[in-house]
Amino acid sequence: MRRFSSLLGGVLTAAALFAAAAPVSAITGGEPDGEGHPGVAMIVFYEPAGRFRCTATLVTPTVLITAAHCTEGTIGQTWVTFATDVPGAPRATDDLGTGTSAIGYAPAAYDGVTVTGTAYTHPDYSGFTDLDNWNDVGVIVLDDAVPNRLVAALAPRDYLDAFGQPVLNSTIFTLVGYGTEVRKPESGPQKPTPMSFPRIRRVAESPGQKLTPQIVQMNGNINDSRGTGGTCFGDSGGPAYLNGYIVTVTSYGYTNNCRYIGGYQRIDIAVVQNWLATFGVVPS
Repeated sequence: MRRFSSLLGGVLTAAALFAAAAPVSAITGGEPDGEGHPGVAMIVFYEPAGRFRCTATLVTPTVLITAAHCTEGTIGQTWVTFATDVPGAPRATDDLGTGTSAIGYAPAAYDGVTVTGTAYTHPDYSGFTDLDNWNDVGVIVLDDAVPNRLVAALAPRDYLDAFGQPVLNSTIFTLVGYGTEVRKPESGPQKPTPMSFPRIRRVAESPGQKLTPQIVQMNGNINDSRGTGGTCFGDSGGPAYLNGYIVTVTSYGYTNNCRYIGGYQRIDIAVVQNWLATFGVVPS
């Protein structure tokens, strides 16, 4: 199941976020990112099922990389913000009262105060049906270039192949994403729960757990002393960094409380990088 929907049935949970009145969460543990990763953005878009949000990373002045399940079926434009703290009251910035699941967002609605772009999905995205051909990668091509903002360096081809076991267990990845953290509520049962606000960019570190030709799994357990947390709803498409390179985008998870293993789509592999090259995105 995608890290996307507000419906949490099944074994895998979703990490994109339904941007209506549904419980949401994101980086578990970790801390606010501030201006640590200014090229990481929150994206908001319409599908037939409604309005959703994900995370994406600027890799050229006009292109952001994200997950395919954050681009497939997008209606109209995708809205983008690089704000580190997205206001949640009285009205969330990503809920401007414009657009519907029938027409999507339109650039004219924003009077130049936001960035918009067009979503594209990897043509071989398997829709979470074939782990050998996962290809959960999409891009947003912006209507206008974003100047003077740090772009992420794409990892060289097959970069992660050098980090198989046993090296992987001691390899720490840096994860960035939007949404809110999983935390104890202010009242009632003190069980860690996905909270709706605040919507801020957060950062955490997770150790590697498993490497496949398409996927890296990481251990997001906040009680694992090797890291500080993991990813959850709202983090879909967000980056994982290693040694200064962006190496994956957030794809899926295994638990509803986002306290365990997360799955991350490799973007250092040929099937992904060949497609990214058609948008002018090449390894550093």
